[in-house]
Amino acid sequence: MSARQQANGGFNLDMWATVVNRDGIVCAVAFTGDNRGSQWPGSRVISAQKANTANAFSLPGLALSTANLYAAVQPGGSLFGLQHSNPVETLVAYQGPAFRFGRSNDPMVGSRIGGVNVFGGGLALYNSNNELVGAIGVSGDTSCADHNIAWRTRHTLNLDFVPAGVSANGDDNINYKGLVPSPSLADDFSHPVCKIAGVDGVSSISAGLPPTQN
Repeated sequence: MSARQQANGGFNLDMWATVVNRDGIVCAVAFTGDNRGSQWPGSRVISAQKANTANAFSLPGLALSTANLYAAVQPGGSLFGLQHSNPVETLVAYQGPAFRFGRSNDPMVGSRIGGVNVFGGGLALYNSNNELVGAIGVSGDTSCADHNIAWRTRHTLNLDFVPAGVSANGDDNINYKGLVPSPSLADDFSHPVCKIAGVDGVSSISAGLPPTQN
């Protein structure tokens, strides 16, 4: 909740969040609003996709956020088609009564959700022993704001002992297209700036996020 309440460069909307363990099993689903309808209903499953993706494509020695995957999956990119792999298990995503969505007994909890999402909001989780223990996915605002909220949430959870990444700073932060050198590793794994009415109100926020721990 505290991460959502800060300035994140988006529309200041309420959010869904999902945590998966290293096996891709959903551990928790939550929302920040007054009820399950206070945030985009479709973002519940998107948050789970993001968590699954960050977990599935991170390693003990290299973290990839969902934001890092955006450029590489575009037509002609080195990972084009990745977004169509590992589809969402719809019987898990939509099972059970809707009144349980986002609660401790959310129907996704205890099952593998699958899914691949390739825009900001998914981050791998590393504990203080530098062990990769799963991932978090956040959805409900612009994808750049989602990334910022996920990042701050991971930091609050003390699960940001990230070993290495493809960002300009060597972690798994978002690389904004046009704001990193080209050609470069960071540019290869970049993401569009989420402008609102043509105004970039987000890149400086992402650049000022708390540093990862090591």
